[in-house]
Amino acid sequence: MTEFKLPELGENIEQGELVRLLISPGASITEGQPVMELETDKAVVEVPSSISGVVKEIRVKQGEKIKVGQVIFTLENGAGGVTKTSSPEKASAPLAPLEPKPAAPATPSAQPDRRKSASVGPTEFRLPELGENISEGELVRLMIAPGAKVAEGQPVMELETDKAVVEVPSPISGVVKNVLVTQGEKIKVGQVIFTLEGAAPSQPEPSRHAPVEHISEQHEARLSLQAALRAEGKAEHEALPPDLPQPAEPAFTMPSQLGKVAGTENRGPVPAAPHVRRLAREVGIDIHDVNGSGPGGRISEDDVKAHAKSLLTSAATAAQASRGPVFTAPELPDFSKWGTVERVSIRGVRRKTAEHLWQAWTTVPHVTQQDKADTTELEQLRAKFAPKAEQAGGKMTVTAIALKVCASALKIFPQFNASIDLGKDEIVYKQYINIGVAVDTNRGLLVPVIRDVDKKNIVELAAELTQLSQKAREKKLTLAEMEGGTFTITNLGGIGGTGFSPIVNYPEVAILGLSRSSMEPVWSNGKFEPRLVLPLSLSYDHRLIDGADAARFLRWIAEAFEQPFLLSVQG
Repeated sequence: MTEFKLPELGENIEQGELVRLLISPGASITEGQPVMELETDKAVVEVPSSISGVVKEIRVKQGEKIKVGQVIFTLENGAGGVTKTSSPEKASAPLAPLEPKPAAPATPSAQPDRRKSASVGPTEFRLPELGENISEGELVRLMIAPGAKVAEGQPVMELETDKAVVEVPSPISGVVKNVLVTQGEKIKVGQVIFTLEGAAPSQPEPSRHAPVEHISEQHEARLSLQAALRAEGKAEHEALPPDLPQPAEPAFTMPSQLGKVAGTENRGPVPAAPHVRRLAREVGIDIHDVNGSGPGGRISEDDVKAHAKSLLTSAATAAQASRGPVFTAPELPDFSKWGTVERVSIRGVRRKTAEHLWQAWTTVPHVTQQDKADTTELEQLRAKFAPKAEQAGGKMTVTAIALKVCASALKIFPQFNASIDLGKDEIVYKQYINIGVAVDTNRGLLVPVIRDVDKKNIVELAAELTQLSQKAREKKLTLAEMEGGTFTITNLGGIGGTGFSPIVNYPEVAILGLSRSSMEPVWSNGKFEPRLVLPLSLSYDHRLIDGADAARFLRWIAEAFEQPFLLSVQG
């Protein structure tokens, strides 16, 4: 086995960033053949191989910083000047910057087909977009292993996001070569999950991260010319041939760019690579305003991103200041002074619940209304019709009945089936009734949504509620099954309690809480009688709902529990 190490690149140049790799495992290379393009502080250079052989293993990745003397790849049957025992000093002479490509096409013998060589080797499967505002998830279960065959559309993993556990299908077919993640690991969108052999790689989306194999010859010439101009101390936009592609205008403008005066683009050169400058242009940042963290103040992509984040944070802070003060949690004491402690990360559903409830509590001015319903007769009916619900695959629970009761109440009191939009000074009345039901799971609180509750009978609702609750506990709920609610019911009666104050599930405006039913003495017909009483708790958004309306709404619900015939007459 022979190792190829990065040779000396020039005086005072100790490292460079890998722009493009021109080889892949299994490819045959000859001495003097270009194997990679490297960007140093001064220029983009082609690095030729000083040995011949068949590439066995590549030990670097595109975008990686590589130091002089670092092993780039290994060869089998290698012959040439650099082996395991050779030193970098004897590798080769300093390399010259890339020159712009001539207009005439190179012959096959003079110029290897880089696109062909780049397509050889395994195909990477990266975590796709999972949904709006979802950037990562925790790997719950991996359904593939090295050597397994994968078909297009086949589920390959289960991922737990902040909202649900989702199955992720593969968009390509092939045989799994390497699995690069482990169960329980946090995986980000775009991260490589596994590699496939025998798979046809999909056409990459055009972006600044697109493989360099797809960059045009003109763009390669532009990169070389930019490097040469920087070496001469000129700005990038100066003296470029008109036929070269120009950088796209930024998609949006950062806060720091507002009010920029003309002429600032002619300031002195900044130590930054072309792709870093391009990123700054794309996000609307003046590269001159970015502080570089690299040697000699060199600016990296992370520096650009950090500067952009700082600007956005400052803008958000200024906007918030105009709205009023924000509560900041006080710093906690050192609990370990009084005994042993354990810290556990807030993850998955628990973290999302914390964020959502904090938003709801700080946004909605809550008021909770209490009442009681005599459900003695209702309990008799529930027991009578329970077998029908079981035949349909459900259970005739109080929650299932409450779904129908609330749907009828929402028709009579439409302000409880609405949302408030103060930004537009509007009330949004929904013409549909979708009710969410809070489900207690070992991962935290989940709220599946039953749609068109007003159009279904109690038996149908009981069956659907049972199915969704089971899916929630088995981690099979989808994001779509937890969206679109207009009202929420939460039932703690199975655990206990005589009442509580549920938090409104924003942007809804009300939530009904059910507690444990109990036998109570009720004065009726001149005497006390034992009656089954159900405690009710209604929390609501006082910006839209007045106390009197809430009392009427909750009393209507209580009477519907007490007199089920009302559902037929008024519902």
